[in-house]
Amino acid sequence: MAVSYKDLGLVNTREMFKKAMAGKYAVPAYNFNNMEQLQAIITACVETQSPVILQVSSGARKYANQTMLRFMGQGAVEMMKEMAAAKGLKQIPIALHLDHGDTFELCKSCIDTGFSSVMIDGSHHSYEENVALTKKVVEYAHKFDVTVEGELGVLAGIEDDVVASESTYTHPEEVIDFVQRTGVDSLAISIGTSHGANKFKPAQCTKNKDGVFIPPPLKFEILAEIEKKLPGFSIVLHGSSSVPQEAVKIINENGGALKDTIGIPEEQLRKAAASAVCKVNIDSDGRLWMTAAIRKTFNDKPEEFDPRKYLGPARDALVEMYKKKNVDVLGSAGGA
Repeated sequence: MAVSYKDLGLVNTREMFKKAMAGKYAVPAYNFNNMEQLQAIITACVETQSPVILQVSSGARKYANQTMLRFMGQGAVEMMKEMAAAKGLKQIPIALHLDHGDTFELCKSCIDTGFSSVMIDGSHHSYEENVALTKKVVEYAHKFDVTVEGELGVLAGIEDDVVASESTYTHPEEVIDFVQRTGVDSLAISIGTSHGANKFKPAQCTKNKDGVFIPPPLKFEILAEIEKKLPGFSIVLHGSSSVPQEAVKIINENGGALKDTIGIPEEQLRKAAASAVCKVNIDSDGRLWMTAAIRKTFNDKPEEFDPRKYLGPARDALVEMYKKKNVDVLGSAGGA
């Protein structure tokens, strides 16, 4: 039996993106895999009064089970309401989104089990196959008022089931045709971001006076050209983790072995968020801070075996990271 996202208290992304465009900020799209990550996301977004998109990859869906995810989405809404009431704050809009769906069947299954938004990533197909697949998903999703994100261009990197050795920048001359023929509500583009924690090699970067590696700038000229061709249309950036070096340092000081972990500078993400980019995907940063906190606890207290004692500090670290993203990077704080 199909479940409507509206019955779960969720919203789609349509109004979220309209407000983001007007307010010149981007809605955070945070991936989650477990309860602690979900608690941290909701806590941070209620406290900063930010709208939020809870993202589930196909890998996370297999890990957590689709039925469990539906209840987690509903639980996130109930947690948000209770927390907002206790703190005297407004309720915030929450969307549940499939990240990088690669088949019609997967998207349909998510729509039927209460997701309010889905991404169909046909970027690994030919252009015409991408158009056909995306249109098929849109036609089904819109019957249930579920919003759809498509993709043009390919991001390099590895994250869950998404793997690509090289980036292919989005061709601005294709975007009008793609949007008109598919009917998508938002479009993920490739302008230099990439998946995973190892986005750039040191040889690709320059060093500032503090010895910090600075990667090449995003291709804002491509974004500007797309904005001209699709004025007022919602654009999405994937692979937008900044890979905080403090978290990397903590991981490596406590038994980790992360190398060449360089992410997207936060000031570049803020510039993108002030443009037509209405949604910014962040996953690796959450993984890094969670791992850093857990490794430190195990190193400091090797006798510890209570999951609450190492997952609790990890959750606290995530709350602070998400709050900083909302306030300083995406500008979504106060946008609820």
